[in-house]
Amino acid sequence: MSENKDPHVAESGDSGVEGTKFVYDFTEGNRDLKDLLGGKGANLAEMTNLGLPVPPGFTITTEACKTYLGSGEEPAALRDEVSAHLEALEATMGKKLGQADNPLLVSVRSGAKFSMPGMMDTVLNIGLSDKSVQGLAKQAGDDRFAWDSYRRLIQMFGKTVLGVDGELFEDALDAAKTAKKVTVDTELEAADLKKLVTKFKRIVKTEAGRDFPQDPREQMDLAIHAVFDSWNTDRAKLYRRQERIPHDLGTAVNVCSMVFGNLGPDSGTGVAFTRDPASGHQGVYGDYLQNAQGEDVVAGIRNTVPLAELESIDKKSYDQLMQIMETLENHYKDLCDIEFTIERGQLWMLQTRVGKRTAGAA
Repeated sequence: MSENKDPHVAESGDSGVEGTKFVYDFTEGNRDLKDLLGGKGANLAEMTNLGLPVPPGFTITTEACKTYLGSGEEPAALRDEVSAHLEALEATMGKKLGQADNPLLVSVRSGAKFSMPGMMDTVLNIGLSDKSVQGLAKQAGDDRFAWDSYRRLIQMFGKTVLGVDGELFEDALDAAKTAKKVTVDTELEAADLKKLVTKFKRIVKTEAGRDFPQDPREQMDLAIHAVFDSWNTDRAKLYRRQERIPHDLGTAVNVCSMVFGNLGPDSGTGVAFTRDPASGHQGVYGDYLQNAQGEDVVAGIRNTVPLAELESIDKKSYDQLMQIMETLENHYKDLCDIEFTIERGQLWMLQTRVGKRTAGAA
């Protein structure tokens, strides 16, 4: 994916030096590059190196963030580097970002050396548009799923990238459920979600003073800049002061091919701990939510089930997850906290954090 296969070369150069490498494929990094790739990116690379099922992707370094925050614009070389890595990702996945008939979708997630509240965390489903939503529906054989994914993108992008008040989207979603006389999101049908997309786009136009971007690369670039900018939110700065985290570290950005937990009952998303975070005892700890995307677990939109119940829902994925948890424990020699998604019976690892001892920190 890059001429430079030595992941340490970029560490010596500062962001002004020509030849600095600003983008690393997940296959190029490792856990020792936290300063450069952030905690999330370094561990995604480490899991990739271990041969675990990580969706392909790449990490934009903290150096790129520092240059952007220092000068107000991204480093000159960054756009071309991102383009080269995106093309390689498209080749790996056999589809192009946001193309109408067979779209590649990606998530954009922040990942500083230390995780901290107040920073933009995630935008899922980047690459969806009025055109590609039809292609996704065909790809998946599921209209409802495609429109659900599109409304989630507009909601997350509107809130975290364009600064729209998230309550406005929640209120519109609640109104749609009330009108349909249902209580949970999963009971809304494709036609309801299609109407919700129209409503969400109207909210964006009114509140942000611009249309929701239909160009997939513009979506991705704006989301990357929003992650960079979130390093300097008041809440993030306050947290750093309280925790004595240096202000000059910057954050990395992870761009990862999407896997979907909201494709039906054989899909889902969850969090798992290799030990009890409170006592340190080994066992099966965590939560799982069928037919859901990652933020649903954290947001508490629906009730999760204890991770142990996954064994009766999908034994193959459960057994594989137990094996992976053992691999990570043995490798890191510490408690690991894992985010995972199951897409139609296929298990994917989205993140691991090491050594977090309290459930609250997860």
